[in-house]
Amino acid sequence: MENHDLPLHLCHANNFSIIINKFHAFFHCIALAFLVYYRTSFLFQETRPAPIIPWLLVFASELLLSFIWFIGRAYHWNPVYRTVFPERLPDDDKLPAIDVFICTADPEKEPTFEVMNTVLSAMALDYPPEQLHVYLSDDGGSPKTLHGMREAYKFAKWWLPFCRSYGIKTRCPLIYFSAPEYQDGSNYVDSDQFMADKLKIKEKYDMFKECLKSSKEDGEYWGNKRDHPSIIEVIQDTSSETLQEDHTNLPLLVYVSREKRLSHSHHFKAGALNVLLRASGVISNSPYILGLDCDMYCVDPSSARQAMCFHLDRKISASLAYVQFPQKFHDVGEHDIYDGQLRSAYGMIWYGMDGLTGPVLSGTGYYLKRESLYGHFAQEGADLLELKNSFGSSNLFIKSIRQNIVDGGNLSSTVLQEAKVLASSAYESNTEWGEKVGICIYEHKDDNLTNCLSTKHDVISTCFLCQVGFLYQSVAEDFFTGFILHCKGWKSTYLTPSRPQFLGSSTTNLNDLLIQGIRWSSGLIEVGISRFCPLIYGSLRMSFLQSLCYGELALFPLFYCLPLWCFATVPQLCLLNGISLYPEVSSPFFMIFAFIFLSALLKHLQEVLSTGGSIETWRNEQRLWMIKSVTSHLYGSLDAIMKTLGLRQASFQPTNKVLDEEQAKIYRMGKLDFQTSPMFLVPMVFVIILNATCLVGGITRTVFVGNWDKMLVQILLPIYILIINHAIVEGIITRKDKGRVSPSVTRISTVFVNLLFLGSLLSTVFK
Repeated sequence: MENHDLPLHLCHANNFSIIINKFHAFFHCIALAFLVYYRTSFLFQETRPAPIIPWLLVFASELLLSFIWFIGRAYHWNPVYRTVFPERLPDDDKLPAIDVFICTADPEKEPTFEVMNTVLSAMALDYPPEQLHVYLSDDGGSPKTLHGMREAYKFAKWWLPFCRSYGIKTRCPLIYFSAPEYQDGSNYVDSDQFMADKLKIKEKYDMFKECLKSSKEDGEYWGNKRDHPSIIEVIQDTSSETLQEDHTNLPLLVYVSREKRLSHSHHFKAGALNVLLRASGVISNSPYILGLDCDMYCVDPSSARQAMCFHLDRKISASLAYVQFPQKFHDVGEHDIYDGQLRSAYGMIWYGMDGLTGPVLSGTGYYLKRESLYGHFAQEGADLLELKNSFGSSNLFIKSIRQNIVDGGNLSSTVLQEAKVLASSAYESNTEWGEKVGICIYEHKDDNLTNCLSTKHDVISTCFLCQVGFLYQSVAEDFFTGFILHCKGWKSTYLTPSRPQFLGSSTTNLNDLLIQGIRWSSGLIEVGISRFCPLIYGSLRMSFLQSLCYGELALFPLFYCLPLWCFATVPQLCLLNGISLYPEVSSPFFMIFAFIFLSALLKHLQEVLSTGGSIETWRNEQRLWMIKSVTSHLYGSLDAIMKTLGLRQASFQPTNKVLDEEQAKIYRMGKLDFQTSPMFLVPMVFVIILNATCLVGGITRTVFVGNWDKMLVQILLPIYILIINHAIVEGIITRKDKGRVSPSVTRISTVFVNLLFLGSLLSTVFK
């Protein structure tokens, strides 16, 4: 029963952690100030102890790292934790409807069987089925995916009643039947009826699995991936076979494959989401949307009710855009060598942003208010012409913007035909869908969400915040869309229940990790170097600390790759040539550099341990930070810069979800798998060979010259790099399995190192 006197959620702050964070930031800032003083004073010396160029390169790198560290302190300012009380929600008949959006793009990289498990888990959410509508966007346009939807609906008639009858909490059948730790229903474990039903469901599931994995199709696509008509089908089944007589109590299930033509830009995932937004608008038009990746299973059925504890709270609901849940992963190995759990983001950063105005929209596992994507148009007042300029020509869709249509059981052919029009490739032409560059004139009379909040002045002004739907200007559409929602005055919350609500598939090999890293880095940098740079654009439209958080996220790939390439090469070459870049051991400034280095490492270790990690986790994250910085962050930054300059077109490569048994075996052993492109391997191996060679040569030179006090820092730096990256050293020297570093890559990297040595030697000779 609803109780208006009791809160639906509580917010807690960890005051002890906040104090530690602020004290550390204070002392670290003082040390950085001394570092800047030491470096700057060098420029005013008449007789300089080192060449100016390497000194300036190192100083610039230190400034970049200091800057990105400084703005990242905003995460630590006020982290909060939340608790919800779903038992205090209104009765089921008063709960708002939810549309579930699931996106898939390639049945080869995203196997249909796994995608259908996501669909089934979403259908099985603990929510009134008549208030739940599940949409699958198939951007690959594959008949195999549509066949999988039909088979999933048949199996759902058995699976959902079984879950409801026995209170099964793990409602993704793939996880339930493959992971013993997630098999529940313990209250009925001694029940013969339960065991009989479970065995029957398992048989049905095996048949369903075999049916999908053995299915053949006449044509792989309706046309091809990039050129096919729109297909929309409400999935139904006329079979009388069922576990119970009344099998109509299932959520609405809709297959959507938008039209694609070679002559039109399709805007990747953001374009697919906007098609779902429009098509669902005329079919069910639920006020809330659950966004899911195709491999992100709803492993716990209670997430919808927990999210409603925020959306139905009258104190915050008016300004709340979305509730974000963390991503958890079911296939992360014991050693987690690729940081599969994304500990830093979901275990620390999102908590810190939640204490400001809310976390980033994270692409999956979020409950979003539909109205927030419509801007001020969702309110009364806009005329029909303005609506059509923004939303397109569909009268039915425009009508849906201001009224909820939740009866998906009686869909006429007219509605489905209109949905196909809304899914056409040309529908967005000359509209504002996904575009923030279109100028809109709006009279700003007050400072609330009924108007566009790009200014607080009581005048008619030019506004760029009246976008419609998910934004297109970046392949990181979730980050950019969430950023603009926060700029418009919306807020978000972050909820991390003790039991995972969503389980996905993590990257379990180096190749997929780095490809994914390029895509993420490129999308973030696109925003960071655009006119929507959060440090400038966001600081005028949201809290200053929140803009710093967004700025750090948007710029860290670029601000890490440049300094780390410098620190991986310049001090080492100077060591080999006897050039000192750091203070002597006897100098007071030596302690400043030592303090900064140890302070950063120990703070990272403290954060890892406080979020449930270990020293091994800390080491893995340090290694991945270096690997990504010299590979995926570099390539992603270059990709974003080239796209900004118009030198290349945007691209999107889905992460491969197909499990390779050989790679999985290497992953379970806790070894890096170096079966990846030379474009990734050569930079890594180059850095290792360069550091090892310079270390040996530098120590030899130092022994003969005897200037240990001047060169100690430059000796310790390559030692640290080699220790942290010992797994790469093993891959080059000792490993003989298929996951080792290819000898050809080692040879190519050695050639580049020799060329660099030659250039360094010549520059010293002709100095």
